[in-house]
Amino acid sequence: MLQFEVYHDGKPAEKIDLTGAYAFGQDAIPIRADLKADKGLISCTKRIPGPAGLALLWDAGATGTFVLSTTRLPERKKPYNLCLELARAQVFRIIQKREDWGLFDYDDAKELNEEFEAVKNMYVQALQAAKPADASRLGREALSQGITLGEKMALFHADIFLRHRKAAAQAAGRTTFGAAVNLNADNEAYRARLHEAADFFSIPMAWQTLEPKEQEHQYAKIDAWVNFAGRAKKPVHAGPLLGFDSGNLPDWLYIWEHDYETLRDLIYEHIQRVVGRYGKQVQVWNVVSGIHANNSFNLTFEQLMELTRMSCLLVKKLAPHSRVMIELVMPWGEYYARNQRTIPPLMYADMAVQSGIKFDAFGVQLLMGVPRDGYFVRDLMQTSSLLDEFVSFGKAVHVSACQVPSGISKDVNDAWEGEAEIMRAGKWHAPWSPRLQAEWLQAFYRIGISKPFVQSICWRNLADYDRHCIPHGGLCHANMKPKLAFRELRNFKAFLQAKAPGGTPKPAKTDGEQKS
Repeated sequence: MLQFEVYHDGKPAEKIDLTGAYAFGQDAIPIRADLKADKGLISCTKRIPGPAGLALLWDAGATGTFVLSTTRLPERKKPYNLCLELARAQVFRIIQKREDWGLFDYDDAKELNEEFEAVKNMYVQALQAAKPADASRLGREALSQGITLGEKMALFHADIFLRHRKAAAQAAGRTTFGAAVNLNADNEAYRARLHEAADFFSIPMAWQTLEPKEQEHQYAKIDAWVNFAGRAKKPVHAGPLLGFDSGNLPDWLYIWEHDYETLRDLIYEHIQRVVGRYGKQVQVWNVVSGIHANNSFNLTFEQLMELTRMSCLLVKKLAPHSRVMIELVMPWGEYYARNQRTIPPLMYADMAVQSGIKFDAFGVQLLMGVPRDGYFVRDLMQTSSLLDEFVSFGKAVHVSACQVPSGISKDVNDAWEGEAEIMRAGKWHAPWSPRLQAEWLQAFYRIGISKPFVQSICWRNLADYDRHCIPHGGLCHANMKPKLAFRELRNFKAFLQAKAPGGTPKPAKTDGEQKS
């Protein structure tokens, strides 16, 4: 058993929130464990032997509230000091990324290296503290400073490579930034904003929408948006063709959940029908989305990989000039600690590459702002490090969906109840606001597009219409009035397209909401 002491204001913490917490083993893969909190002590009873770490949502002070993790630790009778172990892990992550990103080679990184020495000294003071409460206090300060430093490092590294891509005329391609289409948004104001914001349109093609009843096909809404994209001369990313989440599957398909052969044949026919209809108009097909995390039919590992192979090969055959994408959802993988019938995301990605499945790119969803697995807030260094994991696969990457909230009040268009619930997902520096959403967009886009292997970034919802998964997550309000983030995206695109050299753009300044 692993145990961690938790202190607050110099005393054992009376209340410890384990929302989103999980244990992990080798290669940061989540593992099954029973987590309990009582009287300032977290107990972690693992199901497997060996060292393990703990990840949990943690208030790191002014820098924000994030899912943070310890290093892997051996079991012992004496409890570990949680703040001290979180600080230790952050120091190790900084050391690793300084090496990976080559920050010793840049004269401009001198200030960052000096800040690291200060963080390290603070951590050493925490180690040397005589009292556990003092060690926790100093560890918390080292952690907060370390997270701030990590984000500075991530942005410093991003700006170096962003300049390289811009100088090589690679960053300002026509299909760099996109937005997902709301199929029900049938009005001129929406279409005008979409045309302005997006270099490409991501058109959802959920099976549930296309075939709500067996053999009853409905293509009118998809046809309308595909035709609009053609008139607007915008490339189309479309899909997913196959996804096992509840928002994608038609109810009638569950009749076959215990008949894999029939299910496979139905999937084959569905993909053949849809790609046959839209194959010439779609540039990037999101073929398989999230079946590693959403295994509604309790399929085996072999069956999931067979469906992935079959689907990608079929799309390659039917639309040889389109690019084939496999999409990863909840890329941090915490869902695997709750459901062992799933597959960790990077393991699934590695198996797709190693087994020779014919596809061109990975899609990655990075959504933050609601308190459920895959949607808790992470800091910028964690996000940048996650994207770096895809280098070894040798495939292009599309950030197929990203989004954060622009507020914490009750959102009438979805199930989230407002500040108390939204804040349980964490916060980036401060409670979410229009200004903070715009700042996050700029920082994340700088990091994402600076990666040479990242080909596009797509914002999940253009506007706060119905059925959006992140409260207040759109670039525009429901009445299509732009938010600060909309202007920030436009400014960032202009910066990339500018021929004259210049610095990284700063968030747009305006009084309250943006004017159109």
